Amino acid sequence: MLVQIPDVLKPEEVAAVRNILEQSAWVDGKETAGEQAASAKHNLQIREGSKAAMEAGDIILRALGRNPTFNSAALPLRVLPPLFNRYDAGMKFHAHVDGAIRAIPGAGMRMRADVSTTLFLSPPEDYDGGELVIVDTYGSHTVKLPAGHAIVYPSTSLHSVTEITRGSRWASFFWTQSMIKDDGRRALLFDLDAAIRDVRSVLPDDQPGVLGLSSHYHNLLRHWAEL
Repeated sequence: MLVQIPDVLKPEEVAAVRNILEQSAWVDGKETAGEQAASAKHNLQIREGSKAAMEAGDIILRALGRNPTFNSAALPLRVLPPLFNRYDAGMKFHAHVDGAIRAIPGAGMRMRADVSTTLFLSPPEDYDGGELVIVDTYGSHTVKLPAGHAIVYPSTSLHSVTEITRGSRWASFFWTQSMIKDDGRRALLFDLDAAIRDVRSVLPDDQPGVLGLSSHYHNLLRHWAEL
């Protein structure tokens, strides 16, 4: 399930994150890649766990907390602190699958990566190339979104970033351990939640149809959730 989420960050929040990153040091992106991914990865990153990463990440985490679409699509149990990357001219990331298990910095624990999110921080007109390409059972999807917009997709997906030929592409990326491990079940619950919101827009909450759909949603969530 691929879900585009507009305006995760307000323009002033994008500006605040960019200001933090612009004053920070960038390192080779291979520092946070596994052995196989490192050979495919050609970009720059803000060092994981740095003050800049934490400050910019807090802005994003607060925004995610108030975003109903992200919470409905990801059904988050844990969200890894956001990371930040930059692709300048000539940089790219060949096709790869994200690692299944991630260590949570400073927490002494690990989490399963079920859902991947890319949050764009550069306007698309600022660079050529740099498209996020995601492959699923329905084919290949090319994503290049306005600054502040995000794409959510299964971490099991093969994906890549095409080579930058002009300008610079800045983004945040992070992983979520979902309460619902299976992407198919998450998609069913996401669609059901959307249907409930549509019905509630025209019917009172105490109508039998609204109550029935809401009951089914929560009982399915209760049945499938892993906490």
